[in-house]
Amino acid sequence: MWRDSFRLQIFCLLMAVLAIVVLVHNFFQLEHLDDNTVSGSNWITENNVQHSLSQTTKTTRKPYCGYKQQILSKREQAEQESLLAAIQWPKPPDGKIAFGQSSDPARSDFVIVKPSESFKVGDQLEVLVRMKDFQGKPKQYGGDYLQARIHSPLLKAGATGRIVDCHNGLYKVFFTLLWPGEVKVSVSLVHPSEAIQVLLRLREERPDRVYFKSSFKSGRHSETTECNVCLSGDLPVCNFTDLYTGEPWFCYKPRKLSCASRISHAKGGYQKGLLTQEESLFFQSDVNIKRPILSGGPDSVIVKPKVFTDSSSMDGAEDPTVSPSGYYYEDAWRSRSHWIHHFNTSEDITKCLQGKVIHLFGDSTIRQWFEYLTAFVPDLVEFNLGSPKNVGPFMSVDLKHNILLKFRCHGPPIRFSTVFSSELRYIANELNGIVGGRNTVIAITIWSHFSTFPVEVYIQRLRNIRRSIIQLLDRSPKTLIIIRTANVQALGPEVSLFNSDWYSFQLDSVMRKMFSGIAVHFVDAWEMSLAHYLPHNLHPKEVIVKNQIDEFLSYVCPLET
Repeated sequence: MWRDSFRLQIFCLLMAVLAIVVLVHNFFQLEHLDDNTVSGSNWITENNVQHSLSQTTKTTRKPYCGYKQQILSKREQAEQESLLAAIQWPKPPDGKIAFGQSSDPARSDFVIVKPSESFKVGDQLEVLVRMKDFQGKPKQYGGDYLQARIHSPLLKAGATGRIVDCHNGLYKVFFTLLWPGEVKVSVSLVHPSEAIQVLLRLREERPDRVYFKSSFKSGRHSETTECNVCLSGDLPVCNFTDLYTGEPWFCYKPRKLSCASRISHAKGGYQKGLLTQEESLFFQSDVNIKRPILSGGPDSVIVKPKVFTDSSSMDGAEDPTVSPSGYYYEDAWRSRSHWIHHFNTSEDITKCLQGKVIHLFGDSTIRQWFEYLTAFVPDLVEFNLGSPKNVGPFMSVDLKHNILLKFRCHGPPIRFSTVFSSELRYIANELNGIVGGRNTVIAITIWSHFSTFPVEVYIQRLRNIRRSIIQLLDRSPKTLIIIRTANVQALGPEVSLFNSDWYSFQLDSVMRKMFSGIAVHFVDAWEMSLAHYLPHNLHPKEVIVKNQIDEFLSYVCPLET
């Protein structure tokens, strides 16, 4: 019997050792899942408390780009192809163009078609732009990126124009004359067509030219690794792809820490040496980046008043794809589709927002709205959430008038300084958690931080946001949703490679098409920044922000007509 008992003890000991080996093996597999075992629905559990959506996977492709893994329905695929076709840009006939044959704004000019004709408010003004190269020869192909506006400095009036590329070095610009008096024409070359081809190459081939980082920490040990939508190489990565939206995000796995130990996200920096010496000639501040094109004749016309009243200038239904959407007059923005009330006192704003909950989602350009409202309305007091400066989330409260104003940045990619991992939220997921109703106001902007990525990344993000908006409006149709568009900014050689107006223009065009036809309103920050006399700025000056806020609040509290 003693021998039987000893054998039983030996058997139990062996089983215990085997169980420990199996447990260790399974834990090792969880920490080092390969491509064949990763699933978006698997969770890693540590200490029976902390749950992480992160997974560890080893890349087998160079680079590993999560946006290429998305599975689209036939309808989504058709829409994506249509959007990409709509923003397809003309290419030069030859693959490589020497700098001397590229577009020179100093030798180019524009002329007003029929400048001596009698014009009145509401008429169309046509301008012809004639591009030449640095040798003074007329360009034979299109693809230059131009910006144009009409303005009357004494009246502080301005509006943008619609540009048509004739693909032969000529461009037609159409302006709607919207106020009486002397109206001047201004045209600028933002980038020559040859520079656009470089920007196209960078967008497709170097989505890593802005890189990000995350910090991982456990106890006293901490590590920092690089993160992005695309990561190259064969190193193991942490897969932080969002379970609900499918938005891809990856970080290289720390050497000694688990993926679940991530504590923060931040902008890492900008890659250098992206251009060849020849390509760099296409990006010179005083030569071919946002340079004026002068007139080859008269640069202004006299516009006579219209016989009809102001109300006749209203064009009816709001359409984000129609330009111009509005114009400045006496430094105040006037929409062509709806009345804008100018909220010049804090009492006006308080009366409009009383009893409302206002959610602001996006980047620093909509954070300006939060900062403006909090500074302008005395009773709206910011509640200290302990959030990092300029990052958020932020919240202001007016207890007396029952107003709650909130700002939250969108999820990665976002080029902010340190954002806590727990605060990395996707707009679509945030919208899914909002009940909505007649006292809920939501404003969204998302564009600037996507400029370095292929457009498919942006389309996927908007598709998720749009789906959540439609679901929110379906369950709470009285919820008010406003989209703030992109805006123009100051450009130099370096900024152009990461945040060019051309990148923003392409993304903005996609956004307008994707949100057209659903029950949302638009604040056209693009035209507001382009039509104004102030220098372009990524963060527009207060007078422009005020006009954005006036239009935003005019949707919240529409004027009785």
